[in-house]
Amino acid sequence: MTPTIRRRSFAMLLAAVLAPSAFAQARYPEKPITFIVPFAAGSATDQLARALGQSLSEQAKQAVVVDNKAGASGMLAAQAAAKAPADGYTVLITTNTTQAANEHLYKKLSYDPVKDFMPVTGLGKGGQVLVVKADAPYKSVADLLAKARKEPGKLSFGSGSSSSRVAGELFKQLSHTDILHVPYKSNPNAITDLLGGQIDLMITDTATGVPQIKGGKLRALGVSTTKRMAMLPEVPTIDEAGVKGYDMGYWFAAYVPAGTPAPVVARLRELLVTGTQSAAAKSFYEGSGSEAWTTTPQELAAFQQAEAAKWGRVIKAAGIEPE
Repeated sequence: MTPTIRRRSFAMLLAAVLAPSAFAQARYPEKPITFIVPFAAGSATDQLARALGQSLSEQAKQAVVVDNKAGASGMLAAQAAAKAPADGYTVLITTNTTQAANEHLYKKLSYDPVKDFMPVTGLGKGGQVLVVKADAPYKSVADLLAKARKEPGKLSFGSGSSSSRVAGELFKQLSHTDILHVPYKSNPNAITDLLGGQIDLMITDTATGVPQIKGGKLRALGVSTTKRMAMLPEVPTIDEAGVKGYDMGYWFAAYVPAGTPAPVVARLRELLVTGTQSAAAKSFYEGSGSEAWTTTPQELAAFQQAEAAKWGRVIKAAGIEPE
């Protein structure tokens, strides 16, 4: 067999092997898609996932199932997504918690936030809000700090995500106070205990906290961003309220298992980016004080790397020891 014939034979064999896969990718999605969410129903990530799922379902004419796997700071969900088939039918809708913070908070992870995943696109960015019960004696951040300094270790803050946890720890660090941390599976669970008086405060995502603030059940003392939020214009930033240098936001993004075919990733990204412009997604962004943010897979990978380094610095500076 001549070299030319061998090359043609190999090309024909390769085409025969790849043809079914290429055909399947072109028709993606052909069956229901599962969005795995690391936090409980009602959390900000869950709300966004459901809004995007609705849009994707309408676009692709396929059902989208939202699977909430709350617990262990998102590790249960990330592990499940990492082990799923790399075919585009399992998507991790997650945050900086699983992809940038956890590697600095835990000595051993059940997944690798870089090697186990293929980035798809960023989905949104937002800030958090420091809240206490509406009938608490604290009318301002200054009131809260006065109590914390008068009785070190007496106050407690809850958190149901790494964003919330690190936000609280950074608050302690920059204000030089001793406040006990109480962990929860998700922010809505922590809110429940805050309303019940089991904890004294928390810094939570706006999607979870604002409805309770608007409903008169919680009082907002400060927002975590460097600028005031349009949806809470009367609430000062934590920085201007007296904790200088305070700045702690969060982000949402979509990932699929490593090895997912590039054409599938491209199509999924297209569907998700369109989804961020849907009425349901816009309602989420406006109602949660966050904003749409989309990227290419390459941009998300670079952003994740930079964020992991930043969160590592904050966590180390806050004196948080890996568990």
